[in-house]
Amino acid sequence: MYIINPIKQLIALLVLWLMLIAPIQAADYDNSPEVEAYISELTQQYGFVKDNLQAMFKQVKKQQAILDLIAKPAEKAKLWKEYQPIFLTKKRLEDGVVFWNTNADALARAEQEYGVPAQIIVAIIGVETFYSRNMGSWPVLDALTTLSFDYPPRSDFFKKQLTQYLLMTREEQLDPLTLKGSYAGAMGMCQFMPGSFRAYAVDFDHDEIIDIWQNPTDAIGSVANYFKQHGWQRDQATVLQVAVTGDKVASGLSTGLELDKTVLQLTQAGWQLPDKLAKDTAVLAFRLDGEQGDEYWVGFKNFQVITRYNRSVMYSLVVYQLSEQLRAAKMANE
Repeated sequence: MYIINPIKQLIALLVLWLMLIAPIQAADYDNSPEVEAYISELTQQYGFVKDNLQAMFKQVKKQQAILDLIAKPAEKAKLWKEYQPIFLTKKRLEDGVVFWNTNADALARAEQEYGVPAQIIVAIIGVETFYSRNMGSWPVLDALTTLSFDYPPRSDFFKKQLTQYLLMTREEQLDPLTLKGSYAGAMGMCQFMPGSFRAYAVDFDHDEIIDIWQNPTDAIGSVANYFKQHGWQRDQATVLQVAVTGDKVASGLSTGLELDKTVLQLTQAGWQLPDKLAKDTAVLAFRLDGEQGDEYWVGFKNFQVITRYNRSVMYSLVVYQLSEQLRAAKMANE
């Protein structure tokens, strides 16, 4: 007669129990005290229904892959000579001209109304989503919840974006569980964060729906409005590559993304700028590791505005360079 060892049976049951509950604990937020406190805050401040929020968060999954991705963004992990070729490709240029031609009327109207060149708008959409081809496959609610409660370095920022997302989906009558985006929660052709959507997205085709996912006209108008609201200056310079001489060059480098230098300061440090520039012009000065060695660049107000879209000089420079390629290709085809 076979007798079951009670200790082994207990161990087997315990292992089975752990196997059953582990995925649930790792995958959702319905038992999290932090999430419960957040839900209470939403109900008190914004009038959300507690039961609805609790039911929603039961379906949210923690995405470990998102935590891995956000720890090593391309702008920080790559040098300029590695980063630039990712975006300045023949395919992205050709498809950009097609996008421009297809949406020529909306781009011309956006340029006229907001003062932002069509090529800059096209370049933003091209760099962000390859003209809507890669708008992200992560559930936005999963991404923002994961980063809000499991990414301490920027939890405050992402919690604010999560709140903005829930407000946005309520206002636009969208299902928060169905929208997809980047691993950081950016959405649509122009990859707006929820806060940017609520502040800058526009119904540019006047159909009473703001759709930056399927409607390129709304995406174009929204990008242009974003740039205008951040201070874009119509018909002004953006960025300039310069030569440098002497042993004081490093003293001219900016320490962040603000216009913290002047043309006079740079010329005194050995940066060779055009004489036509006013000496008191505020600029952003930076150095990049190029294919042929160090590159020295001077950014003006419009360049700084691009950095507001993504806080990286490499991102901003590649947007500008793609925009110039697009402008040249468009003119050559006319």
